[in-house]
Amino acid sequence: MPNKMTWLTSGLTLRLTFAALAGLGLGACKILPTQSAQEESKAPTFNPDKAVEDIWASKVIPYLQQKAGPFAEVHALAKTDQAAAGAKYGNPKKQANSPWTFVVRLEGKIVAANTQSRAATIDVDIDGDGKADARVQIGPAMRGTALRDSLDFVQFNDFTNQIDFAQFGKAFNAYADKTVLSKLPRDGLEGRSIKVLGAYTIDGGQDLPLVTPAEAEIGPKP
Repeated sequence: MPNKMTWLTSGLTLRLTFAALAGLGLGACKILPTQSAQEESKAPTFNPDKAVEDIWASKVIPYLQQKAGPFAEVHALAKTDQAAAGAKYGNPKKQANSPWTFVVRLEGKIVAANTQSRAATIDVDIDGDGKADARVQIGPAMRGTALRDSLDFVQFNDFTNQIDFAQFGKAFNAYADKTVLSKLPRDGLEGRSIKVLGAYTIDGGQDLPLVTPAEAEIGPKP
């Protein structure tokens, strides 16, 4: 029968063996740092302002120049057949539930100006009868997304989510203000001539068609 010393020696041997095995196990394992969510996500953040800037001169302006019709002609057709006007002067690939947006060239005389508000506008007489036929947004704050919605190469399904699509629409207005509208005069506008390349959507809540410019030029004081 094993004596007490034999049992103690065996127990010590077993403990040393377990410790050695445990040490080997730990030595074979590498402790890796946990990656942050930011490191795990490799997708670049969508920058709507940069996206608009990248296509403005190369795609947006050439498209609008090619698509635009005289305001009086476009608006007359739009009042009778929006689908026909939209297909000819706008984006025929639009979403089915979206309103038609029309691209126009507008030229006339400024008969009224509201420049006290950040959502500044000017009313323009197109046909020379002294009455306003269209209202032009001159910013810096502008309603709607008419410029984005008029482009047949911009589709909702190309965007990750609705928020990115909405921000992209606002970025067109911001870029037009930054590059064009912010440079327009704000005083003594009535009686001056104006030329605009822009887009508008027929809105039942507006007393005049509300045009968002991509290009605009105001003539000298008469």
